[in-house]
Amino acid sequence: MTYHRRFLFWWALLLFLCKLGSRRQLDFQLRDGELWILDNVNRLSGCQQESLPVNKTLSHFLGHVGSRPVAELRTQCVQRLIRNKVLDASRLLGRLVFAVDGTGFLSFKQRHCPHCLVHRNGSAVYYLHPVLEAKRVDIRGLAISIGSEFIENPMEVPREPSPDPATLTEYEKVKQDCELKAFARLATQLKAAFPQLRLCASGDSLYACGTALTLCEQNQWSFVLTFKSGRTPSLWQDFEGLLKLCPDNRLKCTLADGTHQLFRWVNDLDYQDAQDRWHKVNALLLEESVGQEKQRFAWITDLPLRPNTVGAVAAQGGRVRSKIENQGFNLQKNSGLNLEHAYSTEPDVLKAFYYLLQIAHLFLQMFEMGSLLQHLAKEYGCSPRQLFGSLRNLNQRLLECFRYFQLSEEVLLSAPGQIRLVDSS
Repeated sequence: MTYHRRFLFWWALLLFLCKLGSRRQLDFQLRDGELWILDNVNRLSGCQQESLPVNKTLSHFLGHVGSRPVAELRTQCVQRLIRNKVLDASRLLGRLVFAVDGTGFLSFKQRHCPHCLVHRNGSAVYYLHPVLEAKRVDIRGLAISIGSEFIENPMEVPREPSPDPATLTEYEKVKQDCELKAFARLATQLKAAFPQLRLCASGDSLYACGTALTLCEQNQWSFVLTFKSGRTPSLWQDFEGLLKLCPDNRLKCTLADGTHQLFRWVNDLDYQDAQDRWHKVNALLLEESVGQEKQRFAWITDLPLRPNTVGAVAAQGGRVRSKIENQGFNLQKNSGLNLEHAYSTEPDVLKAFYYLLQIAHLFLQMFEMGSLLQHLAKEYGCSPRQLFGSLRNLNQRLLECFRYFQLSEEVLLSAPGQIRLVDSS
């Protein structure tokens, strides 16, 4: 039996759209000739297949296709959203903000492949496959993957690490891949995919260094990066000293929930990095208080800091970075998408499944935050999550509809509508 690639791609996406959790569940949840599954996948893909494949067919297919075409499909989906201005509502001073951060993808107790990173925890040795993600984030909770770079060793390393912890530590520092090395590769990827797009990078204090600043400057990206005294001590000292000389650079405001905010800032700070490169940055300090609780945040940025911009820079550029963890990684790991599950034993097929998961998560966010579902929930006086109880329940209903109801010709043949995101906060 031969299956068209469109058919197999849709079947693969349903693995994640319905949050089945493992490839094996395709054989139990999406392979029943007496239900509407085959007919619905044919309608979605425009094919006329006579039977449903087994889950091993999907893995075999992705092994031949490879991960790169799937990554390109993810990029095309994002480019379409950008062209249609779906993501424009929360631009920061005209720029689309993307958060960059690494996360654990897979972990093994034995070496999985020559590219595994090696990590020692006491007497135990783990073999890791982390990934560096760039996700388009905004204050509504959107966290759409726009670029991925796998953090992996490019060449084969000894089969087992040295038992000497000092040797392993030196190996990790010198030989192994890391987030900053991966960010250089990710930057090249993002620039090729979005050459004219005005972007702003949001990252933690790891990226507040000469390497990341240089990459942003070379690609003409703005940046809002977490500023900590321990990461750049000399720059922090300059900032603290100049704050006293800029008493007018302050703004007080009170939010609707009673949170008191105090912004203080300094523009045009000179920073010399470890490679003796000079950078010009602005620094912003935010002190918040709610009752007796106080919090303090600081960022460096190239964006102009003025009374009419500091609030947006802090909210849409600095604090929005948390969305990559909460609405991004945590959701993909714990809501049924099962990011940390090994969907294959082949390294490149694993990457293909990873990109499929990112595409499916993009679709789900458009569905969950889209105007149609929001309007339906409002008819019942609640949010979509309240209407269904949880996002997992929402995907369970999607699976039930796909199994027991036929997709109508009217829906599939009608002119494509415009996706509109609604602020659900």
